[in-house]
Amino acid sequence: MLSARLWTRDFLLVSGVNFLLTLVFYLLIVLASGYAMRKYGASPSEAGLVAGIFIVGALAGRLVIGQLVDVVSLRKVLLAGMVMFVATTGLYFLADSVAILLAVRFAHGVALGIANTATGTIVAYIIPAERRAEGIGYFSLSIVLAAAIGPFLGLWMVQRLGDDWIFSFALAIAVAALAASIRLRPPKRPRQAGTRPRFSLGNLLEARAVPVASVIFFGGLCYASVLAFITPFAIELDLVGPASFFFLAYSITVLCSRPVTGRLLDRKGAGLVVYPCCLVLAAGLALLASAQSGTVLLLAGVLIGLGYGNLQSAIQALTIMVVEPHRMGLATTTFFIFLDAGLGFGPYLLGLLVAPLGYRYLYGGMAVLALLCMVVFHLTHGRRARLPRGEGADRA
Repeated sequence: MLSARLWTRDFLLVSGVNFLLTLVFYLLIVLASGYAMRKYGASPSEAGLVAGIFIVGALAGRLVIGQLVDVVSLRKVLLAGMVMFVATTGLYFLADSVAILLAVRFAHGVALGIANTATGTIVAYIIPAERRAEGIGYFSLSIVLAAAIGPFLGLWMVQRLGDDWIFSFALAIAVAALAASIRLRPPKRPRQAGTRPRFSLGNLLEARAVPVASVIFFGGLCYASVLAFITPFAIELDLVGPASFFFLAYSITVLCSRPVTGRLLDRKGAGLVVYPCCLVLAAGLALLASAQSGTVLLLAGVLIGLGYGNLQSAIQALTIMVVEPHRMGLATTTFFIFLDAGLGFGPYLLGLLVAPLGYRYLYGGMAVLALLCMVVFHLTHGRRARLPRGEGADRA
């Protein structure tokens, strides 16, 4: 029987590694497009590709490692991903053209996808089953903190330091993450007899996790509209100053609310968390669509943080709750594939709507999509959303 203790040495280590990985991603994403245009004369479309291809690489890494993560030592997967992450971070110094930079960004994304899938799987085995949603909520705060600190730190460094200093700092963070990974000792996992690595199309995704993971794809599309277009929308409104605090308001809200929603999901069931999150996300997007002042813009950030920030961790917890313990690795991969697809392809797809609709109607449409997330959740999982305390797939 696993101890109910949550804040163990390994839980703190794996959360720290995940924070450092994500920090490098957010630190460099604010540099990537401007660096490509300034250094190599890239066009805006090429610069956008330099920024976005990282997520495509992460998606590719998850697709590959998803076939191995449940049958290969988690420590080996993590260390392989971390060594690759350090090596590809160092390759930025060698890039001398847009083409080489694209290759480096893609490879760097693959490394993140592998390492991030490993940390997400390891933490699922470390957290006591009866505190799984609460633990996932705390663990995912590592991403929230990185998303708040990374862009702020990156923009500050771009204005004050040279590119090589920024790449050196990112490399130092990657090395620190590798050092922490070496000290991590993942627990032994339950295995099926005779299980061995086998690549097949059917092993790309965990079938039981797909229905509930599909909710985060649509939720990711909603949040992608914020990530991609909040800055030009703020410029249009002449609210650039308040907009610079938007993600700070978002992050503080998530930090304060995640522990509460995690405990609610564990004790009261998924429906009590997911449905309100979708409603609050819709309200935040609707408020953003109608924003005329900085106060309203920041309030929208609070509501979106309360809605999407907690929806993400709730769906991540559910994807591993609906499968057998030995399939939690592939379930974690499935969750991140759907999340990456929404966040990665969303900006391009939604960008096609900006010209004919404008930002206000785009955000209004995203508010409707957030409400439709409730329908998707109800059809795929919500009719059995009260999860009794127990283990694995028996909780579905």
